[in-house]
Amino acid sequence: MSDSVKYLLDEEHMPKSWYNLVADLPSPPPAVLHPGTGQPVGPDDLAPLFPMALIGQEVTQEREVEIPEPVQDVYRQWRPAPLFRARKLEKALDTPARIYYKYEGVSPTGSHKPNTAVPQAFYNQQEGVKRLTTETGAGQWGSSIAYAGQYFGLEVDVYMVKVSYQQKPYRRALMQTFGARCVPSPSTETNAGRAILAQHPDSTGSLGIAISEAVEMAAQRDDTKYALGSVLNHVLLHQTIIGQEAMMQMEMANDDPDIVIGCAGGGSNLAGLAFPYIGRNLREGKKTRIVAVEPASCPTLTRGRYAYDFGDTASLTPLVKMYTLGSAFVPSPIHAGGLRYHGMAPLVSHAKALGLLEARAVAQTECFKAGVLFAKAEGVVPAPESTHAVKAAIDEALKCKESGESKAILFNLSGHGYFDMQAYTDFFDGKLVDEPYDEAMLAKALDGLPDVAAE
Repeated sequence: MSDSVKYLLDEEHMPKSWYNLVADLPSPPPAVLHPGTGQPVGPDDLAPLFPMALIGQEVTQEREVEIPEPVQDVYRQWRPAPLFRARKLEKALDTPARIYYKYEGVSPTGSHKPNTAVPQAFYNQQEGVKRLTTETGAGQWGSSIAYAGQYFGLEVDVYMVKVSYQQKPYRRALMQTFGARCVPSPSTETNAGRAILAQHPDSTGSLGIAISEAVEMAAQRDDTKYALGSVLNHVLLHQTIIGQEAMMQMEMANDDPDIVIGCAGGGSNLAGLAFPYIGRNLREGKKTRIVAVEPASCPTLTRGRYAYDFGDTASLTPLVKMYTLGSAFVPSPIHAGGLRYHGMAPLVSHAKALGLLEARAVAQTECFKAGVLFAKAEGVVPAPESTHAVKAAIDEALKCKESGESKAILFNLSGHGYFDMQAYTDFFDGKLVDEPYDEAMLAKALDGLPDVAAE
């Protein structure tokens, strides 16, 4: 058999609806709370930030949400995305495991992020919005919303975490190529940014800070809305096209995963692949293991507290119950910028609290070792974020080698690393180190969590 095995769906088999895990959960997720009143937020509270269509998707109980035809039309540029059997990696590891990866790097911006950027831009355009503000860590989301924004005729302002702005100039250039304005965060453009710089002039930034800046700017103009690339229910909903396609492709392979793996920062690519499998576990009683992999320097699921917290540093957002390190926590400047977030998607957090998935934390040098091994075997250089999933898949395959079991392992290769080669250069030059998080900062951030009676 060929060393390269690829499973492709034709356009007719691209899913026509997104899957909503809420419909199958044994208990509803905790309510989103207004920070002033402590009461559940309503549509009017969210209307300054999001179009009503997305607010509706945020709270829907329906199992399926139809994908609008204009969105499907854009999706067809790269979807359905391929599924690969990693036979060369299996051979390199000498494992009886069967390793599969869903490859989202074929999108125009090289990651899974356009799966939600496109519908978000579409729904905003339909409501008459002219401008979007957003944040980005590694730049995958920023470049994706820039791409989607130009497609639907929207101006886009991106507040990029400063350390990533400096580490990843090509991501910045990609955003600018698609017509977006890219600003290093914290910046002097907002009250939130100026406040951080007054206290910490050399701040490397965080997603929480960048979110504060984007939200503040969106609230100032009636023609402007805010777009978020992860965390919220509607974002995770849009990503489930990944797992739905993967299920059909695994059937083509005449196989079914025992283990499903995704890297986890805000939770969108993990949810995209895993939520359809969690739903199947709940409906059919299957036992597919779901594994979330996060950076050891920002261990939200493994060291965070399940509590109500703000999604941003300046406390401008509603309160959501999630695994959190505290909104004041600033992660170490690892290269996996997309995973440097203090919280985790509320739906992913709820699933973890219900025991529907497990989590582990891994150090960045071990992840890059795994990424290099994968690249040598499979010919694809993973994004720094995706190396976390690669590392966990390799670990599980080696466990199969020790036990002699032949398990099927499926992971989401959420993006390629061709704009992230400085990270690999640093790795080969010995400059990449495992960045420990500040225990004192974590303790202080957790002590500062909001006091919410509803907990």
